Amino acid sequence: MLLKAESVTKSFGPVKVLTKADMQINRGDSIGLIGVNGAGKSTFMKIFLGELKCDTGELTRNTQKIGYLPQFAESSSSYTVRNVLGRPYGHVENIKKRMLEIDVLMASGRDIDWNSVTEEYVSLEKELARSGVEDEGVLISSLGKVGLSETIMERTMDTLSGGERTKVMLARALVQAEGCDVLFLDEPTSHLDISTVEWLEDHLLETKSTVVVISHDRYFLDKVATKMTEISFGRTREYKGNYSAFIMKKMLEIQRMETEYKKYAANKRKQEEIADGLHKDQWFFSTHRTRQKMIERIDEKEKPEVSKEITVKIHAAQKSGKNVMTAKNLNVTLNGNPILEGVDLDVVKGDKIGIFGSNGAGKSTLIKALLGKIPSTGELWVAPGARIGYFSQDHDKLDLSMSAEEQILKKIGNERRGEARNLLARMLLTGDQVERPMGTLSGGERARVSLTLLLLEETNLLILDEPTNYLDIPSRHAVEEALNDYDGTMIVVTHDRYLLDSVCTKMWEVKDKKINAFNGTYSQMRGRPNTSEIVMDADEYRVLSPFTNWSVNRKFSKGERVLIAPAEMKSYEWAIEHGKLKRTGGKQRKKVNVDDE
Repeated sequence: MLLKAESVTKSFGPVKVLTKADMQINRGDSIGLIGVNGAGKSTFMKIFLGELKCDTGELTRNTQKIGYLPQFAESSSSYTVRNVLGRPYGHVENIKKRMLEIDVLMASGRDIDWNSVTEEYVSLEKELARSGVEDEGVLISSLGKVGLSETIMERTMDTLSGGERTKVMLARALVQAEGCDVLFLDEPTSHLDISTVEWLEDHLLETKSTVVVISHDRYFLDKVATKMTEISFGRTREYKGNYSAFIMKKMLEIQRMETEYKKYAANKRKQEEIADGLHKDQWFFSTHRTRQKMIERIDEKEKPEVSKEITVKIHAAQKSGKNVMTAKNLNVTLNGNPILEGVDLDVVKGDKIGIFGSNGAGKSTLIKALLGKIPSTGELWVAPGARIGYFSQDHDKLDLSMSAEEQILKKIGNERRGEARNLLARMLLTGDQVERPMGTLSGGERARVSLTLLLLEETNLLILDEPTNYLDIPSRHAVEEALNDYDGTMIVVTHDRYLLDSVCTKMWEVKDKKINAFNGTYSQMRGRPNTSEIVMDADEYRVLSPFTNWSVNRKFSKGERVLIAPAEMKSYEWAIEHGKLKRTGGKQRKKVNVDDE
């Protein structure tokens, strides 16, 4: 056991963030820490790091060798890349910190073992001198691994792009991982392109360090996590397995809790009715008091807490013709630099196209050219009946000096204030969130305002640039469901591989100024031979009587809940036909393996 938190609580003023948080981190663990935005994930991580103190609870720390990648990359003009790579958990910093501690100890005049202290100090001096040379090689190597040149070493962080700053912080995590027992990563995939994220996944699978990662990237969590810890309503729950396993287990747990709570509530209500009847009919006896004591001894069951969910429904306008958009020999040049060359594209009605590629490859440039927002050469034809809805990752349609409510009223009219409030409430924006200037809102809150504006448009062609950025996992599910239900044509730029699998049926990879097109999902394009991992809507079934499904080599117990995706239906047909399974009407999304054949 390296680190352990027991019954940790933390409040900020009247707001209780953590009410009973427990987590044990063992050597070799790879833990995904998940929860909605504001659940307290980063707060809990900072308590482990010692940056925050908990109000109550107990924290056990058996190691000081801890690495940390914060959620927001350093952007100060005060620090160079070299400074950041070694600050504050780096090897050199730890040596200097220990030397300072010895200096203070020696100056205190206390009774100490001078020989031992002097030997340690001399050893640290030698290690510090040696580390100056060794660490230079480690820093350069780490920058190279994330695709950065050593020439940026002396540049200040404020001169780098968002993606470059994130890669520097990622390189810093690699430097720390060389000599740490536990590596904490807070949203490490933010602003990274898919190829860098996949490299990070492979590196984390090979590292000897224990890993604790906060992430909304479900594909990433499926790849690296072997244990999930969810923070919900201030409490933690642990689940073995990756994110997909967590979804299944949580569904079953909620079902069990609901069943137990209903039984408890019905039993308690029945006993209370009996006690009331005895008190009325036999008021002169104390029988009702005995019954009341029985009620008090009934084991109280916890009622499952229900999280509010975003509800999104994007309405399609009248359908366009079969051909929606065509580009032939399309070229885009910005500031004298060619970004795209000789691009040929065809978009037909009903296409759901996912665009991905490295940062700077030209993904956003492509869709801005298709929208006519930047000049291009070659042929570009857009159907006259195309009614386009555009979602920008920069939320450039928002006036940040206005409130969310004012922005919606500007679109629909001041007399429809109640409707504006209802629309924003569907996006879980209420109270001061709709009244404050949008410049004070978080990235996720601004994204939800932008989505609200999109709901108000009648479109038959959606062009979306990173629509799930800043959104937590439940919000991403809601957006995916809306895009799956959208009865129009869609082009979406995203680094979210889970979205590419669950929504898009065609891929455009932007690479080397060209477009590589592929019919199928992202996993099919990059997946294992003969099989592909995709995300599907799965129907929930209840087991009416026990049976063994030899197709999946598993036994099922009565009352158990099973998620069955369309690709798995053949394996369960016999059980359904023979009354072993009954559909409940519930749905969940799950990742399944399907044969390419």
